[in-house]
Amino acid sequence: MEREPNHQLRQFIADAGLSHKGLARRLNDLGAARGIPGLKYDHSSVLRWIGGQRPRDPVPALLAEIFAMRLGRPVCPEDFGMPAITAPLHLGQEFTHTWREGVATVTTLWRADVERRRFLLDSTFAIGAGSVGAVRWLTSPPDRPPDSRPTGGGGRKVGKADIAAIHEVTRSFGELDNRFGSGRVRSSVVKYLDSAVAPLLRDGSYGEATGRALAGAAAELTRLAGWMAYDMEHHGLAQRYFIQALRLARGADDHALGSEILAGMAHQAIYMGQPAHALDLARAAHLSASRSGHGTLVAAACVLEAHAHAGLGDARACGAALNEAEDAFTARVVGEEPEWLGYFDEAYLAAKFAHCFRDLGDGARCVSFARRSLDMDGRYVRGRMFNLSLLSAGLVACGELEEACTAAADAFALAGELHSARTRTYAADVRRRLEPYREERPVRELTEQVAEQATESVPV
Repeated sequence: MEREPNHQLRQFIADAGLSHKGLARRLNDLGAARGIPGLKYDHSSVLRWIGGQRPRDPVPALLAEIFAMRLGRPVCPEDFGMPAITAPLHLGQEFTHTWREGVATVTTLWRADVERRRFLLDSTFAIGAGSVGAVRWLTSPPDRPPDSRPTGGGGRKVGKADIAAIHEVTRSFGELDNRFGSGRVRSSVVKYLDSAVAPLLRDGSYGEATGRALAGAAAELTRLAGWMAYDMEHHGLAQRYFIQALRLARGADDHALGSEILAGMAHQAIYMGQPAHALDLARAAHLSASRSGHGTLVAAACVLEAHAHAGLGDARACGAALNEAEDAFTARVVGEEPEWLGYFDEAYLAAKFAHCFRDLGDGARCVSFARRSLDMDGRYVRGRMFNLSLLSAGLVACGELEEACTAAADAFALAGELHSARTRTYAADVRRRLEPYREERPVRELTEQVAEQATESVPV
């Protein structure tokens, strides 16, 4: 999606009698003088801004100061086509009531994220926001069908190729995320949402069916961006993305996708040590999964309910939910479920069982299911690291130190290849479980091996 050229900026540069290179040099120098070192803009940067790209703050304000000095009159960023983007501190935490409000909120969230607005990066997880989002998802009436008019303009006609492109981007970035970790690819996902998807939602022309398909595709990619933020342990930001993905799924009227997003929210809540909140979200996911008719989604919701019960120390309720998950998974109709559910196979289900038994302190059953989980698709590198960590934890609980250290070494090796905060947390959990046995030979050897690898990885 092409941006609209910034003709106002081009005119200001001409009126100020500056070359592109000269403007960039003055910008870098002024930034240094104002205590903002490290600005390294050049003539190419200025060309991109003229082409319609908006630079991050505080560049617009610095440009206004440069133009004001050259022209001898007050200038503000709005004068040369760079109006300030006002974003409330609660941006993205609300599940809005209307499609128009939802598009405005999610596109502003994407833009603020691209600009790395500090309030987003520093935001905290809010249980109330997640609960309200789940309630509104379950209780809101069907959305007004999105079409070319709810958000205004109605510009370029949106077609199947546009939606197919979003799906392909989601698939491709999802594979990269699983192989290399979210830290390597998330910024590219957010930039695509802002530069390619936002204009389609805001200004595209589309009828009801295409509008719902566009909303669904945007919801899938927004969910992925949220999952990536969660993987980097930016929990407040991740929660905002999940809530907005859920809002887009309402525009698509897609109960299956809504269930998947709610399940992701429950997954995050469990990870953060909020099992009661996770239980509420998992039950909401269960209701949506039942409406969708997909057995795998019901199983996914049930194992999250089980994991929440495990976190609450309720082994009986955990066992009942695991039985329900197993029954739903067995009854699924293979080939009739969404393509994006392909990750949820026997190995993934076994890993979720292992998580529950690990948290209940049942080492033997944790080991049993963790072993099954390793019979997995090799593309899921991060998932394998998690599953090896589960196996190591279960083996420690069973007193099998030597094998636990072997599994831990394999997990640590994979973690070193991944840019993922969660892998570091899993690795830290394994180290914590091994710490009481630090004087035992297998643990000492593992510690020495890890130290040696860390030394070898330091550039000379």
